[in-house]
Amino acid sequence: MSEVILKYCPEYSDNLKDIMQQGLAEIGGMERFVSPGQRVFLKVNLLMKKAPEEAVTTHPAVVEAVVRLVQEAGGIPIIGDSPGGVYTAKALRNIYALSGLQGVAERTGAILNEDVEQVSVSYPEGKVVKNLTVTKSIMDADVIIPLSKLKTHAMMTFTGAVKILFGVIPGLLKAEYHFRMPDLDDFANLLVDICEWVKPSLSIMDGIVGMEGDGPSGGKPRSIGALLLSTDPYAMDVVACKLINLNPEMVPTIRAAQARGLISNFDQVSLKGDDIGIWNIRDFILPKTMSVDFSDYIPIPKVIKDSIIRKVRPFPTFSPEICVGCGDCAANCPPKVIVMQNKRPQVDLQSCIRCFCCHELCPHKAVNISKPLLGRLLFR
Repeated sequence: MSEVILKYCPEYSDNLKDIMQQGLAEIGGMERFVSPGQRVFLKVNLLMKKAPEEAVTTHPAVVEAVVRLVQEAGGIPIIGDSPGGVYTAKALRNIYALSGLQGVAERTGAILNEDVEQVSVSYPEGKVVKNLTVTKSIMDADVIIPLSKLKTHAMMTFTGAVKILFGVIPGLLKAEYHFRMPDLDDFANLLVDICEWVKPSLSIMDGIVGMEGDGPSGGKPRSIGALLLSTDPYAMDVVACKLINLNPEMVPTIRAAQARGLISNFDQVSLKGDDIGIWNIRDFILPKTMSVDFSDYIPIPKVIKDSIIRKVRPFPTFSPEICVGCGDCAANCPPKVIVMQNKRPQVDLQSCIRCFCCHELCPHKAVNISKPLLGRLLFR
């Protein structure tokens, strides 16, 4: 059985490092994963330029606690990610500054990655990809520890320990993978392929303050008070879903992992740390984009099923009173179906693949997710 450590941590306080150390002690301490002199890549969630209180990025207090534990084990911590949009050293520095990670580096001496080189790797074991283009910084590390954020996700329902590893794909190349795999199950299998290639040594999730609603950037911060640690990212995502009363089987990456025998269900996870009964969350707001595959219930011909889906599936809309005409939505649209007209975005919904990258990467929260009337009636 995979072990997941669950620690109650209601705020980003001075004793966060102690709480994390107590959790790690349940699985052998940081010394189990880090040896003296090793380069330890702390793969944070830096989706975009956001302040810590917006709950979009991994909180700097969590990152600092891990940095100090890695240093105590003799490792060399390197903080990094490939956020959405352009992948340049300047863009990284801007995000490090606003997210609070520049301050972490100044206080601890940790390295902020600015290497934006990319490399191609062969991965013949992959289910949907046999080759990957990844950031070179991830290849140069001896140990990889992802520090994810517990959030809902407009496309994938939930983002955590598995989804965060999409960040090893460099910048705008993410859009190419979205375009190549518009089918949700294919994209979920891509994420599992990436996770299996990375094989993180240890996964840590910041669920102290998460995000509910139309995440990963357009939702609302939500206090959860949880810190999760595990050597198994799939099991950790299952436990995180249970915390927020989300059926794990509604999450495409968990279904994809289950199909490969990488995880089964919550009952087959060994929980350690604090009692899960501390959390009694029943009203966590889920994304509007959650949908049901009709073929799971009754056999429907594909042509009819596709017609129904077109009438119920969500779609992006743009708020003219908020939009500043920056064009980020068009620049980051994988199928290139958004064009700017008179400094306002126009989308071809017939060709839209519903990846919601426009919603995810809009710096001003000017992109909304709307449901047709039939969809609202069927999936309330």
